[in-house]
Order: sequence, then structure tokens, then C-alpha cells
Amino acid sequence: MTSASESSLTVLIDDARNFKDGRPVMTARTSANAITLLASLQGSRIGDLWLDNDLIGGDTVQPVLDPLLALATMGTPLDVVRIHVHSSNIREGHRVCAELVQAGYPARRSYAANMWVRARFPSPPRGTSLPRPHRDDQPVRTASPTRVFHD
Repeated sequence: MTSASESSLTVLIDDARNFKDGRPVMTARTSANAITLLASLQGSRIGDLWLDNDLIGGDTVQPVLDPLLALATMGTPLDVVRIHVHSSNIREGHRVCAELVQAGYPARRSYAANMWVRARFPSPPRGTSLPRPHRDDQPVRTASPTRVFHD
């Protein structure tokens, strides 16, 4: 049995966004980190799972979607209250949402663009003129109740 506090768990899988309201959230910026994060939460109830399709460097949410669909097929879906697919990639967002709904997940498309801020990444080293690309092994600076998940 899960408590009310467990059902308020929010997970964000997105390479570039954070919630504008600073809500407590566990964030994965790559599909590999998302798979590890969701595996660590197996048996916990997730209140809201937010999915972006296009992740950093050509990565997508598909490697995360495959095990979710497999779990549902085996009759042991991830315990999640709501899945929000918020990708700006319209075609892929609809596809991801449709696959989740077909598997029995409570998924829906989310178009609430005003709830996001761009994620803040570490500053480039002193003396460099070009911004350094974000590496997933670097922590992302966010509000204190937010935890960014890294391997």
C-alpha cells in the first residue's frame, strides 16, 4: 500500500526544461538516466510522470517507453497516477501518448507551455568564449527541493 506522500512523487524526463513553480521533482536528462531512475522507483507510486520525446544529442524517450510498455504487457505496469507527454515534437508526442494509452497507462498530451523554464546548466569555464555543452554527469543547478538524477 502506498501513502499519499508517495503518490505526490513527480518525475520529469526532459533535457532542457524545469518547472517554473519550483515543485519538488526527480529529473533525468537522458534516456539512460531515466531508465535507471524509473527502475529505482519500481514499487513506488509516481504521481506525475512528465515525458519529453526529444532529448539531448539525438536521444529520445523511446528507450524509456519500451520497458514501460513491456511491463504493461506482462501485467505489471509502472505504478503511475498520470503520464503527461509534453514534447514539442507533435507527431512523436502523439505517438508516444497513443502507445502508452493502448498499453493501459493514464497518459495524455500536455500543451501547457507556460509552466516551464529553461534548465540552468553549469557556467562555462573561465576564459572560454563559447558555452560548454551540458554533460549528463554534471549536476544541474535548480531549486533545493529538486533532485536531478545521475548514474
